[in-house]
Amino acid sequence: MDANQGSLANPFGMDEACRNCDGLCGSREHVVHGYGDVGGEFCFVAERPSPGADRTGVPFTGDAAGERLQRILGELGFARSPPDAAEPDLQNAFITYLTRCRHPERAPTDEEIRTCEPYLNAELRMINPEIIVPIGQRTLDALAIDYTMNRPGDVDVAEAHATTIRGRGFELVPMIALDEQTDEETRAFVDHFLENVFTRDYRQTKGRRSR
Repeated sequence: MDANQGSLANPFGMDEACRNCDGLCGSREHVVHGYGDVGGEFCFVAERPSPGADRTGVPFTGDAAGERLQRILGELGFARSPPDAAEPDLQNAFITYLTRCRHPERAPTDEEIRTCEPYLNAELRMINPEIIVPIGQRTLDALAIDYTMNRPGDVDVAEAHATTIRGRGFELVPMIALDEQTDEETRAFVDHFLENVFTRDYRQTKGRRSR
């Protein structure tokens, strides 16, 4: 972890009272910005906060979907806290979303994703991860535009789950949406990381900050 990191929660001090999306401001409980190790080599990105994260303000906490991801992070050595932690103790990993607010009755619109894009882009520029894990089809489509030669819809997340896609400066390891995963699919994802990511030099030939 970078020595100057003061907090795992919203470490870049992004706007926690954002009013950029009229359709989301009145329905959310919290603006849920990224969380974790700002020097992490791994970044996990989902489409939007789950009901638990909207309630707690901390990504991937407060519900079964968050516990599934925290359990995965623990098995991979990124979390030093239990899967139901309210404030996960993360190392070498950052967790975040395409959109920072949740509407309880619908997914974010394309315009809302574009409006929120500067937050994610800023996090990725500052963290400069080696591996990005897009969680769910919508996230995979969004990241494919910027970081691979694929276009939205070219890659099905169910087929690409627990595989590695080479991109421009990053590698993507897609994951099926947490609330849609079976235990077998979770196991396959963890095994792919342990057997095919950690066992090779996944670092790209790009400048890295000293840790």
